[in-house]
Amino acid sequence: MNLWEKMTGRDMTKEFKAFELRVKELPADYRAAWATIQENLWAHSDFTGRNLMPIFDGVLGLLETSAADGQSIVEVLGEDIKGFCSALAGEEGAKSYRDKWREQLNNNIAKKLGK
Repeated sequence: MNLWEKMTGRDMTKEFKAFELRVKELPADYRAAWATIQENLWAHSDFTGRNLMPIFDGVLGLLETSAADGQSIVEVLGEDIKGFCSALAGEEGAKSYRDKWREQLNNNIAKKLGK
């Protein structure tokens, strides 16, 4: 991967296209769970989202293996997909980039106000 691909995000686009090809092979309930997982994990990304790529790859591998074993999606992920995603992101209540920016802004304002 070269600098230009990193700057434009083309490397991530290639990876996501490969992920989507793998997802098409999954049963319908697994595809729906994949969409929900993506929605919930993006809140825990850094500015570029590259920190989530290994997580997405690992989750997709888990889904592929579980589908091949004939397990239901509830057996694999449980009832709480959002909780599953929080656990994947590190810990319960992991900070998103918005939370980090909000905290940084509040700290800067506090410094300006002399507090």
